[in-house]
Amino acid sequence: MGIGIQNIPEGSALSLPLKAEGKSVHKAFTMAHLSAIVEPLAAMVGAGAVILMTQLLPYALSFAAGAMIFVVVEELIPESQSQNNTDKATLGLMVGFIIMMILDVALG
Repeated sequence: MGIGIQNIPEGSALSLPLKAEGKSVHKAFTMAHLSAIVEPLAAMVGAGAVILMTQLLPYALSFAAGAMIFVVVEELIPESQSQNNTDKATLGLMVGFIIMMILDVALG
């Protein structure tokens, strides 16, 4: 569910600029969906890699988590605070964190 929720802003980040450039709503929507077509294929490759490398999995996941935290702290949070929408950006961060914690506790 977390990945599905994450895909909403990811798709918006692609489709909204296309719409702003004058593409039709249908074309922008289709392009956003086509950009995500590789995700199921990559998931199968990833699942195969997990099966083959179970001993390296904790280290690989730790590295990925660290990289994601770095990007959030280094790029996303400062950018979200650069405009006059600091309260909305902070509230969005808090709501997103709460949703992910609820999913973590509910789904284990």
